[in-house]
Amino acid sequence: MIDRESADVVVVGAGVVGLSVARALAQIYSEVLILEAQRSFGMGTSARGSAVIHAGIYYPRESLKARSCVRGRQLLYAYAADRGIEVRKTGKLIVACSSEELGALESLQLQGQANGVADLLPLTRQEVRDLEPQLAVHGALLSPSTGIIDSAGLMQSLLADAEACGARTLFDTRTMSAQVTATGFTLATDRAESAQLRCRVLVNCAGLGSVDLANSIAGLDRRHVPRAYLCKGSYFALPGPVPFRHLIYPVPDADGLGVHLTLDLAGTARFGPDAQWVDAIDYTVDPRRAAYFERAVLRYWAGLPGHALRPAYAGVRSRIVGEGEPPADFRIDSEREHGVPGLINLFGIESPGLTAALALAEYVAALLKAG
Repeated sequence: MIDRESADVVVVGAGVVGLSVARALAQIYSEVLILEAQRSFGMGTSARGSAVIHAGIYYPRESLKARSCVRGRQLLYAYAADRGIEVRKTGKLIVACSSEELGALESLQLQGQANGVADLLPLTRQEVRDLEPQLAVHGALLSPSTGIIDSAGLMQSLLADAEACGARTLFDTRTMSAQVTATGFTLATDRAESAQLRCRVLVNCAGLGSVDLANSIAGLDRRHVPRAYLCKGSYFALPGPVPFRHLIYPVPDADGLGVHLTLDLAGTARFGPDAQWVDAIDYTVDPRRAAYFERAVLRYWAGLPGHALRPAYAGVRSRIVGEGEPPADFRIDSEREHGVPGLINLFGIESPGLTAALALAEYVAALLKAG
């Protein structure tokens, strides 16, 4: 039995971002240890999204979300091709369901172009019909570089890469607290055989638990830890085939990208997510919300069969701003923000986190090299 264990780097969290970070750092440091509270990788936020590769349209220019999404998309397509991970560049239509929304499409095109998304194409009502005859909308913005990916296969590959470079993984291991020391950190876990761990570098990629973990670090000023908010998003599925080849998104609203139609690699259609601000993590889908989903989808697809939507799954977004507040950028704090050498905290990593994961890993690695 090992009572004390040490590593150069501990990465807390084995979601897609944590695994990407661990893979990048395992190429730099000789000892990288991944701690994951669940029994396997990617069982939290990473498993409960749309598995969409985003282009980088929605985010303010020069924000970390914009930069990491555009860079991450490029890296992700190349990585998937190199590793044989199933991916499909479906393209996406952002649709104007009324004439009043056409101006929003123009703004999105300008925003995307400012972020370096050069392939966006505005479409008239008839051009949309030519692409997707079932859509009855006033116009659309086509994003050809949007796609979908086998997210489980991606995470399996990232873990394999990290372990090939010498990284180790402890599943079923919850990080309870940490203490800043003269040489790095001492971590307390709930796993008896590794109750205390020492490391020089600590990277907090704990997703929904990142704020709680940061608050548990003795030696980190709490002024540098944001408040956590939870926004639940449910998905409904439509049994059988749908008459669409592209992903279909409405104009975004204050809480997100709206109830959109995404396809998985098997061709099954899912609709969602909605946005429900909650006080606790809850993955149940309320069947009564089907009526809300139907109303949202009927705005762009009048042919949706009545009462056909079925509860699928739900996810919870990790946010650092509350309801009604403007969306926050990804927040990655290093020594220059909080003054603790060797500590990197990742907060508010929601969509487009999967797309941005490889770029965020580059960013974290660069911060540690600079430190």
